[in-house]
Amino acid sequence: MVDRSTLPNAFEFVVVASARAKQLLQGCVPKVDPSGKPARTAQREVIEGYVQPVYDDEPAIDPQARPFA
Repeated sequence: MVDRSTLPNAFEFVVVASARAKQLLQGCVPKVDPSGKPARTAQREVIEGYVQPVYDDEPAIDPQARPFA
């Protein structure tokens, strides 16, 4: 079981950890001891602060756009 008490948002944790697990499966070097599956390694990296979320400054959808004009 993963202790997410240090993380404010469970959804964010899952998204970041899954993205990192994909990177690990593609061959990226783990930042913690890689004992276990890549998903568990990714979770530990997020919990220990080695992996941080990155936010885009620009929204994906333009709030001023009118799709049905």
